[in-house]
Amino acid sequence: MNIRENIRIAVFSIRTNLMRSLLTMLGIIIGVASVIAIVTVGNGGRDYIVGMIRDMGSSAISLTVNANYADDDDYFTDEDIAAIKRLDGVQYASMQSITMCQMSANDKTGFLMGIGCNTDMQMLMQTPLQYGRFFTEEEYNEGKNVGVIDVGSALQLFGKRNVVGEYVYCTSNDLTISVKIVGVVDIMSSMNLDTEEMMSSMGSMMGNMQMTSCMLLMPASVTATINGTSANRYDMLQITAYDEAMLDGIGEAAINYVRSLHDNYEKDCYAVTNMATYIDLLDTVINVFTIFIAAVSAISLVVGGIGVMNIMLVSITERTREISIRKALGAKTGTIMFQFLTESIILCLIGGVIGLLLGVAGAALVSYIMKVPLFVEPSTILLAVGFSSAIGIIFGVYPAKRAANLPPIEALRRD
Repeated sequence: MNIRENIRIAVFSIRTNLMRSLLTMLGIIIGVASVIAIVTVGNGGRDYIVGMIRDMGSSAISLTVNANYADDDDYFTDEDIAAIKRLDGVQYASMQSITMCQMSANDKTGFLMGIGCNTDMQMLMQTPLQYGRFFTEEEYNEGKNVGVIDVGSALQLFGKRNVVGEYVYCTSNDLTISVKIVGVVDIMSSMNLDTEEMMSSMGSMMGNMQMTSCMLLMPASVTATINGTSANRYDMLQITAYDEAMLDGIGEAAINYVRSLHDNYEKDCYAVTNMATYIDLLDTVINVFTIFIAAVSAISLVVGGIGVMNIMLVSITERTREISIRKALGAKTGTIMFQFLTESIILCLIGGVIGLLLGVAGAALVSYIMKVPLFVEPSTILLAVGFSSAIGIIFGVYPAKRAANLPPIEALRRD
């Protein structure tokens, strides 16, 4: 008997006992659908998260000062930044000086998070301005009280996006300074988030509580004035490179250069953080987690395989007369075995295809709700087909051998 004939008989047998066959496939369908959905959503979520971090600046490193080991003279200065920018491979470099204080604007009060930086921060953010401009090198050098506001803060304070020319009043240590807004930037978009949607979600979570906050990018000297600290002393720098592969080398070169400028080689007061390292680590963690969850879900495939074995044994019992007649007419043991093995594989493959379709549909629904990209890799389809075939072979061998070894005389007598 050829393969085509075996497939015809297998399909006829499945159609004859359609409800029983569907119930038998159920374990395979659930198992394959679960694995496909988890792997597809996991891959989409991984690509989304990793891509979001890359968009935030994967070609960046952070240099930080450990306050536990550093003296005042060990902190980064404007001269250090200028020297670092002259190193080969360095594209942009800026300090990040954070300040928190009270603020008021447009008859509203709240909290301000000010980020002190230089003009390179505009390029480090990789986010274009929506309105206005970034502060200039001249304004930075003169310590002008100007700033670039986040669009979410603009909406909270003024109820509109374009707030160029408005003022925010920052108060700290009994000192109030007015900061003129010269530009508006959507910082949330650099993290692939929607500003208005985030504000709406935060408003829902806060309920009736009224909380106003403001985020401003300002010259570092302005945040130093607000903090009441010395200007030209920074505990964090961010550097980007022309080539991501050069990041580690540039980080070490920058730290060594700073140590030579400050003559503090004996102190372990500086640290380098490479964002790309965390991206690779996150990618690995998400992959391992996805594989683990998929492996747990695949247990249902084993349960489905046991169901296939059980129904094949029942089928052999019901078809004892057919097997006996064929063997009496000269059918070889291998032919009988191959017939039932083909039926087992066909049964599992049909369940696998149905599971694949349900898994992709489920993944598409979850991806739509979570707003992550959906991409069904060819390897995922091969995974479904391979799993289904493997289950059909593994759990179909024993019933097929039992049918092939059935003695014709005893079978005819029993029937």
